[in-house]
Amino acid sequence: MKKSFNPHKTSYFKKSILLIVFSLFLNIANAQLLDSLTLDTLTGHVDIIEAMKNPDGVIKLVLRKNHLKSFPKEILLFKNLQYLDISKNSISELPDSIFVLSQLQYFACSKTGLKKLPYQIGKLSHLKFLNINQNDLSALPPQIGNLESLEILDAWSNNFDEYPATLKNLKSLKVLDLRNILISDETQLYINSLLPKSIVYMSPSCKCKW
Repeated sequence: MKKSFNPHKTSYFKKSILLIVFSLFLNIANAQLLDSLTLDTLTGHVDIIEAMKNPDGVIKLVLRKNHLKSFPKEILLFKNLQYLDISKNSISELPDSIFVLSQLQYFACSKTGLKKLPYQIGKLSHLKFLNINQNDLSALPPQIGNLESLEILDAWSNNFDEYPATLKNLKSLKVLDLRNILISDETQLYINSLLPKSIVYMSPSCKCKW
């Protein structure tokens, strides 16, 4: 005896298969956050053109000394990017859309001539390490205080003349490096008061008042 065809069961089966496929797609598209040791030892991509062949598979991208004249917009397509190093290029500004790199944990933009950090950098909720040393920054945006996962902020040798009170919100911060920056005694005390549980490195006071 033949079984009768049940269109409802067939429809349910198709929907179930689609849900399973969609779930697998999400798991692939959203890479699991790696620990710092794994990220550090992971072999990263060093060429954007090669990385573009599989954008979702790019976890680590190292573009140091690539003679870049601006921030490559292609980087914003790497939605699973967790480690980005664009140090020692000529990049004076970062795009406001930097926040789309929502998985970013390590970001190095050292010695690039960077003049300003976009406010949207405060949306990088997984960021643990930020290296912006040896640049031309005059201030940190108030939104820097939104980086609740930030552990290391390496900002030595910049031109800071003000420090946002929101630094006090960096509850996970272990180290802040502000060496080789002219900072008065009063301002040094102020910075330390904002971050009582952090190690703050500063050069001897400039004995100056602004």
